[in-house]
Amino acid sequence: MVLCRGGEGDAAPAAGGKEPEVPPCREDGAGAVQPCLCPAPGVEAAGAEEPRACGCCLGMSRPCCCEAPGTKKKAVCPGLGLFYTILSAFLFSVASLFLKKIEDVHSVEVSAFRCVFQMAFVLPGLIYYKTGFLGPKGKRIFLFFRGFLGSTAMVLLYYAYQVMPLADATVITFTSPVFTSLLAWIFLKEKYSLWDLLFTLFAITGVILIARPPFLFGSRVTGIEGSYTNHLKGTIAAIMSTLSAASTIVILRKVGKSVHYFLSIWYYAVIGLIGCVIALFVLNEWRLPHCGRDRVFLILIGLLGLGGQVFLTKALQIEKAGPVSIMKTMDVVFAFILQVLFLNHLPTWWTVGGALCVVASSSGTAIRKWRHSVKKAKQREF
Repeated sequence: MVLCRGGEGDAAPAAGGKEPEVPPCREDGAGAVQPCLCPAPGVEAAGAEEPRACGCCLGMSRPCCCEAPGTKKKAVCPGLGLFYTILSAFLFSVASLFLKKIEDVHSVEVSAFRCVFQMAFVLPGLIYYKTGFLGPKGKRIFLFFRGFLGSTAMVLLYYAYQVMPLADATVITFTSPVFTSLLAWIFLKEKYSLWDLLFTLFAITGVILIARPPFLFGSRVTGIEGSYTNHLKGTIAAIMSTLSAASTIVILRKVGKSVHYFLSIWYYAVIGLIGCVIALFVLNEWRLPHCGRDRVFLILIGLLGLGGQVFLTKALQIEKAGPVSIMKTMDVVFAFILQVLFLNHLPTWWTVGGALCVVASSSGTAIRKWRHSVKKAKQREF
């Protein structure tokens, strides 16, 4: 499906890992959105002997949302979307490693640099697509909360990376799909089955194995960085980051395709930058790193984070969300490898067991959502 607007087609990227839905084609005088029933460029309608222009392009000198008749769609390399996902996971993991290597720079300041890079990337896209900077009036409150919760998740995650083992923090973030299903059931009235409850319990078990609270594991907790107090703070920060990230996905589902993907990132970056600057003045933590190496790391974190987001977006554009969600578990693998090679910190068996529980729950959730979407697509065909 393609997006028709004013006689020109613009394909909107998928947001939040959600599979593309039927986008709007045009608006009538009353403001009601009419769905576009034309096939994607180069794809023939079922049962048609030859390709033709769709109904919304009839009477025009050339089709506005379809390619010229007879034009074949360029074949996508098999597995390219999964390769983009692996590359995205690698870039995110390396950015996390550089964050661990930075000294005497607060996580809020690192987040502020990341927001600046995102703003610089998104601004040309907003101008090109003419989306504006505020978005539709009825959606601005959702965009505000999307930006606030998304930037909060980033700050908390960066803090968790700084005070606890890299692999532990990465594993906890993979509970996001499980919490997304739970929040979608509460706020969007989506179906929540016994399987979802089982996956939630698996995820909670994995987090407990990573946190290893003393009342369950005794007072002697091994395999952590620094004091157990910092480890506990990092665990709480990672969990709150995961809940905030899950909330942003629920908000994106609520907003749907009425808001361009670039506009959503714009709110994320602008509100995040404003919040980080305010927090830095309150905490009195704003300072440039004294070491030139740390300055280079800050720039690389911004570039690698941006690159990871771009490749993840490209993966979701050409591959189904289910396989992408499953392949994203490579984040955990890369985190374990980088932690052993560059941080000289061997993960404990508790961490490995927690990682297996969390990966199993997130993969199970992704597979169930994928099968459900495929089933719905087949039902629509018939």
